[in-house]
Amino acid sequence: MPHIHRSIEIQAPPTVVWRWLATQEGLRRWFSPNLEIDLQVGGAYRFFGPDNKTWISGKVLELKPEDRLILSWIEEGGDWVHPKRLVISLAPTQAGTRVTLTHEGFAGIGTPDWRATMEDYRRGADRHRILEKLAKLVNANGIV
Repeated sequence: MPHIHRSIEIQAPPTVVWRWLATQEGLRRWFSPNLEIDLQVGGAYRFFGPDNKTWISGKVLELKPEDRLILSWIEEGGDWVHPKRLVISLAPTQAGTRVTLTHEGFAGIGTPDWRATMEDYRRGADRHRILEKLAKLVNANGIV
């Protein structure tokens, strides 16, 4: 299944990194400053995308402390029929935590040009470098 996968190792334990995923304020500091999220399974979220053109919304599908946050993901007002998924996972390493961000399910969004959408997201992942923002915050501040 086609997906976009980015990861980074942060020199802090999963308990410290998770604090930046476990609150709206923490997520706003690195993920999106205008994020509104109800951080519980089934909770809704919404934010204005980094392209400054697109509202992104969805639901919290899974929230497993110190392990993963999974969101459904849809571009509002677009031609997507079904949402894709965003998976943010944490894995302990000898040096700290491997944080992996995966956009998956592009083939299932229900548009004939889903490959072009996936390439747009791939370019955006490289341009916006949000995992690097997270690492910088964790390294500078430790906790929220």
